[in-house]
Amino acid sequence: MRLDLLLIRRHPALSRRRAREVIEKGQVSVAGQCVREAGLEVAQDAVVDFDPNRPALPRVRCALPILHEDAHVLVVDKPAGLLSVPSAPGLQEDTALRRVLDYAQRLRPRGGFAERVHRLDRDTSGALAFALSAEARAGLIRCFRDHRIERVYLAIVAGAPRRDSGSVDVPLREEWRDGRKGVARPDEPARPALSHWRVLERLPRAALLEVRIETGRQHQVRVHLAHEQLPILGDPVYGAAAGPGRPLARRPLLHAHRLAFAHPITGERVAVESPLPEDMRGVLAALRRGPSPRGRVR
Repeated sequence: MRLDLLLIRRHPALSRRRAREVIEKGQVSVAGQCVREAGLEVAQDAVVDFDPNRPALPRVRCALPILHEDAHVLVVDKPAGLLSVPSAPGLQEDTALRRVLDYAQRLRPRGGFAERVHRLDRDTSGALAFALSAEARAGLIRCFRDHRIERVYLAIVAGAPRRDSGSVDVPLREEWRDGRKGVARPDEPARPALSHWRVLERLPRAALLEVRIETGRQHQVRVHLAHEQLPILGDPVYGAAAGPGRPLARRPLLHAHRLAFAHPITGERVAVESPLPEDMRGVLAALRRGPSPRGRVR
């Protein structure tokens, strides 16, 4: 069972939060070894010692906000502008993977493990999952491969949707052209891609959409919405670099809002939501104020 739950069983006066705190402070040992991972799975008859008088060690913190954490899976809230993984093998870049691996290695000095199982574009913000064990990575990769992951995005798009909802079931070509993906022609190698969108809010010459994807192709949401003539605001690649009236966005306004899946080890449902980031909230506020008398967004 989890170490924090076993500790509570042995020390009923501890709350779940307090048990986690004392473990992270280094005041708990398992079989004589200090353990700072509350979600570590231990035998129910394990020798667990709790010494509240032991000087607290500096807390191990992740350099990214955590949406979910256990011994096998970590879901973080990636900011826009941060790479998910290095842009080429061997490059020493600041990435979400590098930050998570650093956290895992400080949390488990003798065996810290972190690997990516999917990715977000550099300028897409939101929920990003990592495996903290090889077993979890294999299970999560199967989930993504078999499309058993719930992925919901929020996007601010240019234009007025003609309908309140729709689906885009068009394949994307496999090859890149000038840094772009695109809808495949009948004679091109392609991969199937399916997205469902619905309008959450209509705005002057724009809209806030919820987009659920059943496949996870690179640039899928951006290409599919552009195909629907609803390009994402701030997207210089697929056609809406400027907002209505004046440029409002410094990046494609796309956010990975919700991620849900069956835990690869326990089978329990994991569901997280990442709040809309500040830049997207600011654009929505500006759009809601409407155009100025000169036709520009205030």
